[in-house]
Amino acid sequence: MTEEHGRKGPFLRGENSTRRIMGDVALALMPAFAGSIYFFGLRSLLLVVTSVITCVLSEFVWEWLTGKQITAFDFSAVVTGILIAFQVPVTTPVILIIISGIFAIIVVKQLFGGIGSNFMNPALAGRLLLMVVWPGKIIQYVPAAGNDAVSSATVLAAMKAGEQGQYSWLDMFLGSVPGALGETSKLLLLVGAGYLCYRGLINVKASLAYILTVLAVTFVLGGGRLFSGDPVTNLLGGSLILGACYMLTDYSFISARGRLIYSIAAGVITALVRIYSNYPEGVCFGILAANCMVGLLSRFEQKHVYGTKYDKDQKTAM
Repeated sequence: MTEEHGRKGPFLRGENSTRRIMGDVALALMPAFAGSIYFFGLRSLLLVVTSVITCVLSEFVWEWLTGKQITAFDFSAVVTGILIAFQVPVTTPVILIIISGIFAIIVVKQLFGGIGSNFMNPALAGRLLLMVVWPGKIIQYVPAAGNDAVSSATVLAAMKAGEQGQYSWLDMFLGSVPGALGETSKLLLLVGAGYLCYRGLINVKASLAYILTVLAVTFVLGGGRLFSGDPVTNLLGGSLILGACYMLTDYSFISARGRLIYSIAAGVITALVRIYSNYPEGVCFGILAANCMVGLLSRFEQKHVYGTKYDKDQKTAM
């Protein structure tokens, strides 16, 4: 075998590389990152930087120890680190950020083969770990006026408790509300999402399907009676836009129908968690559950086997 034939694929390559794509995602998150510092102070900077360094170092050390190709600097770990920090309040202890980053990178990502092979979103899995093991440490939200303020309920938690009207829709859109670091300002998240749309890196149909499913289900079932829910608060009051634009990974499906099924399933679970569970937010549960259900959901996706024909009535190969 010649040296040319011995080279490993892939041989067909596009303009986009993992580094370029993840670099664009990291850049798109910068407006929300700046907003988190503005709303919650310099401790937000500390948490985000700590999370990013933890994720990058975890990936580098693991790949170095196991003799794998070093991919720690392709920005994928940077994005994971930013998203982990974006999902927690500014009062979160630094040590928990470090534990979450190590778990997300090594356990969820690297042990399953690295980027593209993990069965669930690493950043969301890191957030779930903190919710399960240290729930009291990551629910101490403060108003967006400084991290020395007393703990306050998020908009969704207040709505769930029947305490509505404390914050206006404009407050929720701009980000002047209690919440996690990167979820409060929908304006800044949408600015970054617009950039990703320009770069062709967001599947707009999948994101819209997810958002609209959550709004539809919470409107129908989320109030005291049918069709009495508050879709605007459900849209602007939590991490729905953050999840839809930056964490709704649909790489498990190639077809448009598969992505639509996946997004709707994630949306239904997100809405049901918001309505019927003790948790006011369900984005983490909804997307992770859909990640784990990919095998089941793929059964609803009719695949075409190339080289065969199908009888439309009998649906058997000829």
